[in-house]
Amino acid sequence: MVASDVTKLAFELTPEERLELARQLVESVVAPESLTATIAEGIRRIEDVATGRVKGLTEEEFRAAFR
Repeated sequence: MVASDVTKLAFELTPEERLELARQLVESVVAPESLTATIAEGIRRIEDVATGRVKGLTEEEFRAAFR
């Protein structure tokens, strides 16, 4: 099985299952200890937006923040 096959199958999962898969994949990557907290925070923030706990920015709001 190649990566494109795995990707195709992953998109058939529910959003919750995809979040869990993403969490497992990130955790499987060996990262220096200094990045562990940063990666965990990034995953938490993605989950917050994906589950609706936090409203994400529109593209316009995002770009305005950098002007």
